[in-house]
Amino acid sequence: MTDPLHTDLLELAQEAARRAGALLRDGRPADLAVAATKSSPIDVVTEMDIAAEKLITGLIAERRPDDGFLGEEGASSDGTSGIRWVIDPLDGTVNYLYGLPTWAVSIAAEQDGETVVGVVTAPMRGETFHAVLGGGAWAAGAWDGERRLACRPAPPLDQALVSTGFNYVAEVRAHQAEVAQRLIPLLRDIRRGGSAAVDLCDLAAGRLDGYYERGLHAWDLAAGDLIAREAGVLTGGRPGERPSGVLAVAGTPGVFEPLQRLLEDFGAWHD
Repeated sequence: MTDPLHTDLLELAQEAARRAGALLRDGRPADLAVAATKSSPIDVVTEMDIAAEKLITGLIAERRPDDGFLGEEGASSDGTSGIRWVIDPLDGTVNYLYGLPTWAVSIAAEQDGETVVGVVTAPMRGETFHAVLGGGAWAAGAWDGERRLACRPAPPLDQALVSTGFNYVAEVRAHQAEVAQRLIPLLRDIRRGGSAAVDLCDLAAGRLDGYYERGLHAWDLAAGDLIAREAGVLTGGRPGERPSGVLAVAGTPGVFEPLQRLLEDFGAWHD
């Protein structure tokens, strides 16, 4: 039976993601501009990232004033309830800036440091994914009602479709390109969607066989990682480690370990 607290957290996360997604979809100005940069001049934040995070944190704080926050655009507080919300108000900012559809709102709730709820909504695709720890992964979208997600049966690695992302720091990107160049002949193909949260959800939905990326933050991973794991996906970092900014790897059983080994052999975790 689902913990009633987790049910409440899920419903609040879904409401916050729905409202933020509508704000981003319907409120995108025609002259959308870069408000600031993050790690490099091409790693941007727009005025809409900031507005979406304020909407999410404001709604949650109104309902649950004792909870903590960790948000990409600056929300940070410890709280006293044991619940912390990990928020990426706009994952795929560059896609959003250019009018590409692959971007999402990602909201996770942690209880005493463990992710227990994850919601990812991709408004331009009309899809929302969610999971509660131990309750499976689910999605609503073009199909009727909610659909329980399950990752694809594992193909041989040379038939695996794998997604990745690239850092915005030039030196790191150059090394990542070298790793991808070595991987491509060993896989079916590589995709670069531009949103870690969407990639992890697509893996959960059977649209990919694997995913890896270096340089992610907690808000990039939290919700999507839970959704992927609840759909049967294996996730980790370097061998024996959890996914982190050093390296995040995810894959269907049978793809995960050989992909992780290749990434370790190719030094995907360092410059």
